[in-house]
Formats: sequence, C-alpha cells, structure tokens
Amino acid sequence: MPLPHPALHLAVALDGTGWHPAAWRLPDARPEGLFTAAYWADLVAEAERGLLDFVTIEDSLGLQSAETFAPDRRTDQVRGRLDAVLTAARIAPLSRHIGLVPTATVTHTEPFHISKAIATLDFVSSGRGGVRVQVSGRPHEAELFGRRTLPPFTFEDFERPEVQALVGELFDEAADYVEVLRRLWDSWEDDAEIRDVATGRFIDREKLHYIDFEGSAFSVKGPSITPRPPQGQPLVTALAHQTIPYRLVARSTDLGFTTPHDADDARGIVAEIRAEQAAAGRADQTVHIFGDLLVFLDDAPGAAAARRDRLDELAGTPLTSDAEVFAGTAGDLADLLLEWQQAGLAGFRLRPATLPHDLEQITRRLVPELQRRGAFRTAYEADTLRGLLGLPRPGSRYTAATSATASAATSV
Repeated sequence: MPLPHPALHLAVALDGTGWHPAAWRLPDARPEGLFTAAYWADLVAEAERGLLDFVTIEDSLGLQSAETFAPDRRTDQVRGRLDAVLTAARIAPLSRHIGLVPTATVTHTEPFHISKAIATLDFVSSGRGGVRVQVSGRPHEAELFGRRTLPPFTFEDFERPEVQALVGELFDEAADYVEVLRRLWDSWEDDAEIRDVATGRFIDREKLHYIDFEGSAFSVKGPSITPRPPQGQPLVTALAHQTIPYRLVARSTDLGFTTPHDADDARGIVAEIRAEQAAAGRADQTVHIFGDLLVFLDDAPGAAAARRDRLDELAGTPLTSDAEVFAGTAGDLADLLLEWQQAGLAGFRLRPATLPHDLEQITRRLVPELQRRGAFRTAYEADTLRGLLGLPRPGSRYTAATSATASAATSV
C-alpha cells in the first residue's frame, strides 16, 4: 500500500543539555554528565529508539558564547565541549543503526587529519559516519592557531563588499577542503587490501593513489593512510543561511541544513540551491535539503510555550535562534513538517530545546504521530547512513581512472 505522504527523513542536533541556554538548570538535565561518554551514548540510544536517520553533534574551536562573533564572559550558561568527532567514534560501537555526524571546523584544521578521523568513524560504526563541515570567521578562533588574521565583523557588516569577499574566500576554501576529503577517501581502491598470508602481500600498492591536490589553501599529495571507508564516501553535510553557503551545499555536499521560517521561504531556498547545483554540474546528483527547527514539545496545548517562557526568565533574555523556534504539540509539529515538505524539503533536523525532555518528545510523540500518517519509517531499512538516506555508494574515482588507462593500453 503506498504511503499517504512521501517518507520524511528526521535527524536531531545534539548540543550540551539542549539548545536553550538555561536548559542545564532544569531538574531532569544532567550537566554533570556532559563530559562523559555515557551521557552522549544515552542520547544517541534514545534517538535510535525513535528510528531517526542520524544525529549531529555540535562543536566549535572556541567556547560557547551568547555573542555570535565574539567570546563572552558569562558564567551562567554551559561552557566547554568534548571533541565531537572523538565523541562520535567513542559511542559508535554502542549503537547499531543510526548515523553519526559530528561537526568539524574546516577553517583552521587540516583536511588530511579530518579525512582519516571521519574514515575511522565510518569503520568503527560499520558505515554510519558523516561530517558537518563548519566555516569559522571568528577572529578569536583564528588567534588560537596564529596562522591567519581575521577582521572582526557583525551581522550588520555582511553586505559590505570586503566582508562578502572574505566570506566567499572562506567558503571557497571549505569547498577545496571537502574536495580533499573526498579524494583522500577515494585514494585507496576498494580492493587495495589483499591480506594474502601465503604470498606475504597485505596491500596492492598499485591501488593506492596520489591525489596531487593543489589549491589556494591546500597542497595535499596523498594517499590517505586509512583504507577506503565502508560507505566509500561518508556523508558530507553543511549548515547554510544565505547564497554563499548555499553554493557550498550545492557544489560539495550530500546534504544541506537550512533555516526557513515558513513554507514559502523553504520553497525559495530549495529553488536557489537547486539552481546552484545545476550551475555546479551536479543537477543529476542527489543533494538532500533539510530544514532546521528548534523545538519545544509538550502534550498539552500551551505547555511548551509556557515552558519556553519559564526558561527565558531563568536565562534573563528571550531565546533567539538562526532557526525558526517551534513550541507546541507533536501533532502540531507533524502538521508543520508535512506542510514544509511540500516545499521540497527532504527532511528536518530538529534541535531539542532541552535534553532529555524534548528529545523524548520527538522519539516518543512526534515519530509515532508521523508513523500514523504514513510519513515515517517503522523500522530501519538499511545498514549504512547513505542507505538510510537513499544515496548510492559511489565508486572510487581512481578505480575508474585506472580502468580507463588499462583499457587504453590494451587497445594500443
């Protein structure tokens, strides 16, 4: 029997004790567990019980801040993080089906290191790894490394030509970074490991390839030191709010997170990304577009909004977010998701305002509601993250190149 609605994809974004800055002060929060593997394993286990496609884990190179582009000196909010990639690798063996997509800041790190870290995540999760590439334009984060100087700017400065040029440069660098990741993941052919005890050959050296990447920011010879990951290419994702980051999503990623504020806005964002995708020569490739929502969920009408008000009072300021903030029941949220889906979104990444409450509302209230409407899976139907998202496992570009060279030599 066909589903009444095309199946939605659902992810959750995990950050501290939740996305509201006062969430850590609630009785069911576990701030004492933030720096333990058990805390993150419990959250991922709950997300997996809800059959979600994947979780993302937030990260940055600087402390959390109430200021977007500068550090603050607040002591009444969560500060400090574990490394997201290492956390994902630690908890991967404790889960079985759900995808794990940690955040990696690409502006000041080396693609060679991140490529093997995410390849390792893909191995220890048996094909459920991915990465959210994140650009940083914050001067105080650049100062941690001392390799470059970034000028201070605010949202009000974004339309200035010099700021647009800087943002464009940072995102072009991120596109090169992703290209290096992808080439390194391809640099071992799938059958490069022979492991033949009788002949004493562990690898076929002819099936390891130099990538010889030369760009404005990176010069990487390769090959990787880690064999080709189980998925071939782990999932690459990015968060985008405007044209320049939309271009990164279109030309370089498998999935983009966006922040529409209504269905018409979502429709416009999808159209812009699809146009950029065609301009990049990727019109025939699947690039999923998700909508982000920060959610407060409760069973009783009005309860979620009242809870948000209480948290705002604790925080001393109203909650603000780049994403639309939803406060209501699971049924109301299901209505909104299905409406926005018609605008072309393939799925949604939900940001629980508080943990564990709003995560449990997603898995135990929203998911059953979507299942009743025939809009969400009732069991995991694939063993890899790419499989869950309906994405094929790509072959190595170097295998194709080697085959073409061999064919040409044979025909001469």
